[in-house]
Amino acid sequence: MKPGSYTEARNSYTEKIDQVSTLEMVQMINREDIKVAEAVRPELPAIALAIDGIAARMQSGGRLIYIGAGTSGRLGILDASECPPTFSTPPELVIARIAGGKRAITNAVEGAEDDLEAGRREIEALEVNEKDSVVGIAASGHTPYVLGGMQEARHRGALVISLACNHPAPIEEHAEIVIAPLVGPEVVTGSTRLKAGTAQKLVLNMLSTGTMIRLGKTYSNLMVDVQMTNLKLRARGARIVAQACGISDAEARRLLEKCDNEVKTAIVSYLADIPAARARSRLTAVHGVIRKALSVKDL
Repeated sequence: MKPGSYTEARNSYTEKIDQVSTLEMVQMINREDIKVAEAVRPELPAIALAIDGIAARMQSGGRLIYIGAGTSGRLGILDASECPPTFSTPPELVIARIAGGKRAITNAVEGAEDDLEAGRREIEALEVNEKDSVVGIAASGHTPYVLGGMQEARHRGALVISLACNHPAPIEEHAEIVIAPLVGPEVVTGSTRLKAGTAQKLVLNMLSTGTMIRLGKTYSNLMVDVQMTNLKLRARGARIVAQACGISDAEARRLLEKCDNEVKTAIVSYLADIPAARARSRLTAVHGVIRKALSVKDL
């Protein structure tokens, strides 16, 4: 069992942070921030396990649901809100709930995080089932709202994952997969929007990005599910096709015109040397994964 690392502990290194120069102050903060990525490293096997579990359930029609309070809840909302523009996912595929509702995104809602039943009701209202994955986010690992949501999700058969910066912690008792980056005491005692928040952000980045990669939302490291809905995105789409196919931007734009501005279709059409209709058919057959579409035989 890993040693405990309590988010409310006092950091002896920064006890004089209010007495030093501003440069020394930010050097102290930076020195502590450097520890965050290393704290995440031991959790990589659990993170990978979570990604595989989430992706498998999404392939069966499931969703990824974040539930948290305060900073943890806001980080979940941030990650969920970035998935549609980055990976062209429907808004209901990756969603987040925060204690206190929408008002809590920008304002503290006193007592909301202590309402265990509110967490249960959130999961109930979402009609969570065994196809879904629920990530409970709580820096301390003790937040009742999150615990209530996780309990209900587990009862409903969902894959439940905990993300906390304490270990052991109550949040782990309701999780099938435990992720606990131990960042140590904060620069300002108890201010978990700092190192704990940064660690949670890193983990959430991995969970959503890794899941989307497993679902074929990228080809190599290119965001091939981009929807060309404005000038900037049309330029990005052409750039992606050019990079994937090793052709000029002008050639990529002409190719996209022939493929109804569908990036994936254009890439498969060019690399497999087949018409757009056949490329589209292949992609449909393999759930949009380009590498599979390049290797399958036409039906």
